[in-house]
Amino acid sequence: MPSCVIIVENLPVPLDRRVWQEACALRDAGWTVSVICPKSEQYPKAFETIDDIEVFRHPLPLEASGRFAFLLEYGAALFHEFRLLLKVARRRGFDVIQACNPPDLIFLVAAPFKLFGKRFVFDHHDVCPELFVAKFERRGFFHSLLLAAEKATFKTANLVISANETYRQLAISRGGKKPEDVVTVYSVPDKSRIRRVPPNEALRAGAGTVLGYIGIIADQDGVDHLVRCVHHLVADHGQTDVRAVVAGDGPALASVKALAVELGVADRITFTGYLRGEELLAALSTFDIGIIPDPVNEYNDKISMNKVFEYSALGIPSVSYNLTETKRLLGEAGCYAADATPASLAAACLPLITDLDLRKAAGERASALAHARFDWEREAQNYVAAYSRFLPDISTVSKEA
Repeated sequence: MPSCVIIVENLPVPLDRRVWQEACALRDAGWTVSVICPKSEQYPKAFETIDDIEVFRHPLPLEASGRFAFLLEYGAALFHEFRLLLKVARRRGFDVIQACNPPDLIFLVAAPFKLFGKRFVFDHHDVCPELFVAKFERRGFFHSLLLAAEKATFKTANLVISANETYRQLAISRGGKKPEDVVTVYSVPDKSRIRRVPPNEALRAGAGTVLGYIGIIADQDGVDHLVRCVHHLVADHGQTDVRAVVAGDGPALASVKALAVELGVADRITFTGYLRGEELLAALSTFDIGIIPDPVNEYNDKISMNKVFEYSALGIPSVSYNLTETKRLLGEAGCYAADATPASLAAACLPLITDLDLRKAAGERASALAHARFDWEREAQNYVAAYSRFLPDISTVSKEA
């Protein structure tokens, strides 16, 4: 039986939906799958088996926020990842190592195993050089270092799994990969796991309209733009029957909560923290309008937001800035701010707040788009098919062993 170990550094599994769906797709295709990831408060166990997938978790010394803090975090993660790779190798073995960025450094722990015939797959979740510029608004030495790490990762990889077509073109042009060695797999949710359930009326708190956000709360995610959007809706447009629900957590949570207090809208925004299972579905089912507040920059312009797929799957109309990849995915099913300011984000929300028929039609367009284009079964088939290129080599190695 072929075997794979998936390494992800920035989120635990199964919280990382893309990684978990990929792991399940390989398992269903007959692969033995292990996962190495960090611990969290929600997932503190160092080891557990979930649905026949063995999950090995490691501690991290801190949640990094500065450039040098990131080096410390990534250094500790690489140590634990190598340690756990050795443990998996002794426990059940593996034929393929899949690394999910960020960071673009996991090739360092995978490279020694390539000497023993293991294959290396790079699952390209984020464009780290662009992410650095978005976070720190500069280039310089660290940006050059990230470009070098990205190039080394591409060079080491036998196969690249790109999160969208923009990433695929980067792997080919900037990474020098052959087109046949780069496969696009979108992070669309499994329709069997995301569905409407009775809404959480406590989150609605009697409001006529609930603006919703789901995801990480980091500086580049723009939750501060959502807070300012709510302020503009109240102060500039007199929309006193609006609430916002933010489902998620992250390093910028404290600062966006402080901003809500400063702007006088803290009583109109509920921060739920991380949610999962039925509790998450109930929160999502409460959203009337899904907000994609990620600000305009070269990083956000290239990424495919999970929120796009999740809102659409539930028939929730989306409002976002005019970001290239977001607009390419949503097309006419989305609503877009006229410019890159929270005031314009609020203005784009206003028609959906005041016109229920318009809101309903926008939700129906989003649902139809999800049904037609956002299909995990198709993406899973592409993903497993890409892995099948390793099977003849794996069979040969197994026979020789």
